[in-house]
Amino acid sequence: MSVKRHIMETFGEFLKFKRKEKEMTMNELGKALGYSAPYISDVEKGRRGPFDIVKLDLLVEILDLNKQEAAKMMELAGEYRGEIAPDLPEYIKGREYVSYALRTAKELNADEDDWERFVNELKEREKK
Repeated sequence: MSVKRHIMETFGEFLKFKRKEKEMTMNELGKALGYSAPYISDVEKGRRGPFDIVKLDLLVEILDLNKQEAAKMMELAGEYRGEIAPDLPEYIKGREYVSYALRTAKELNADEDDWERFVNELKEREKK
């Protein structure tokens, strides 16, 4: 396990790592998000949960996260809450076909390889 991976296993660890990578203080980040430095500290230490989706989206911009980093942050926020990533429910709720696809995958016990093929097929269609 790499050091970078280890220090980003929780939402708080991820937040702290990315904040320091951007050379931001807790005070600066807190101000940008509308929170105090002690509140940011509590989030980084896991004493408070991740922010709501509006603040998480803002955090993507503030920390200049790339697509993979933003997805990782959302996954960690969901894990902390024992839920799916907070950027997904609105997408799922408005689309019956997504629920249908998820239920079908569940019934068929789709594994990681199945989903990877599906995602790759979608990406190929996007190229055309």
